[in-house]
Amino acid sequence: MKIRKEIKVGFIFVVATAILIWGLMYLKGLELLKTSRTFYAVYDQVNGLVAANPVSIKGLKVGQVKKLYFNPNDPSKIIVELYILGDYPIAKNSSARIFSSSLLGSPEVEIIPGNARELAASGDTLLSQIEATLGQEVNKQLLPLKVKAENLIGSIDSIAVIVQQVLNKNTRENLVEAIEHVKQTLGNIASATHNLDTLMSSQRNNLSEIITNVESISSNLKQNNDKITNILTNFSNLSDSLTKARIPNTLAQVNKAITDLDSLLLKINKGEGSLGQLLSNEQLYKEVEKAARDLNLLLADIKANPSKYVKVSVF
Repeated sequence: MKIRKEIKVGFIFVVATAILIWGLMYLKGLELLKTSRTFYAVYDQVNGLVAANPVSIKGLKVGQVKKLYFNPNDPSKIIVELYILGDYPIAKNSSARIFSSSLLGSPEVEIIPGNARELAASGDTLLSQIEATLGQEVNKQLLPLKVKAENLIGSIDSIAVIVQQVLNKNTRENLVEAIEHVKQTLGNIASATHNLDTLMSSQRNNLSEIITNVESISSNLKQNNDKITNILTNFSNLSDSLTKARIPNTLAQVNKAITDLDSLLLKINKGEGSLGQLLSNEQLYKEVEKAARDLNLLLADIKANPSKYVKVSVF
C-alpha cells in the first residue's frame, strides 16, 4: 500500500512540531527528558530578578527561574518558581538566596542546602534570602559618613560664624599690630644673636684662657683634696670646741657686766654716791681740788724744810 501524501505531510508536521517544542524548551533550559522539580520561594522584592535567570547550588547551575508573579493572597509578596533539573537532594530547610554574581551581572538564585534530614519535595516552598545590592551596601556604608559629613559641615558653619564675629575690624587691627610686634621681636632676637656671635668671635681667646684657668683650678683642687679635707676637719673641730666652750654662758655674763656698768654710769650721772657727788657738785669738786693742791704744797714744804716739822732730841 502506498502511504497517502496527506498522511506523510501530517506525520512530518507532527515530528517538526515536537522537535520545535523540544528545541524551544531546551533553549529555555527546560529539558523534557530529564527529571525535574519545581520549588517556590516568597520574597518582599526580587532586585530585578526575571524569568530564565539561572539557579545554582554551590556554584553549579542546576536550573532556572521559571516564573515570577505576585501572591494573589498577599500582593505585597512575590512568588518565584524555581525549575530544578536532576535529583540533587535538597533539605527541607534549604534557602533560596537572590544575589548578584558580579558588579554588573544580573541577579541569580542560589539554593543554600540546609541541614535537615527531611528532603524537600517538588512543589515545596523554600526559605528566602536576599543579598543586598551593591548600591544598598554602598548606601549602608556611606550613611554614617554622610551623617558625620553633615555634622562636620554644620560645625564648620558655626566656626565660620564665630570667626567672622571674632575677627572684626578692631581684632584685625590688633592682629596686624601683634604681628608687627612679633616681627620686631624676631628682628631684635636676630640682632642679639648677631651681636652674641660677634662677641664670641672677638672673645674666643679670652674664653679659651678662662676655660684653661678653670681647668687649672679644678686640677689644683683635685691635687689638694687631702689638704682641703684636713681644713674642713679642723673647722669641724673648731666648731666642736666653740660648742664646748659654753660661749652662751660667757656672753650672758658679759651682758650682765655691761648691764651693771650701765646702771653704775646712770647713778653717777644722777649724782648718786661719792663719785656721782664729785662729778655733779661743782663746789665739792673745787674743795677737793683745793685740798689736793694744799696737800701738794704741804708735801713740798715738808720735803724742803723737814726740820720745821720733825724735831730730834739728843740725850
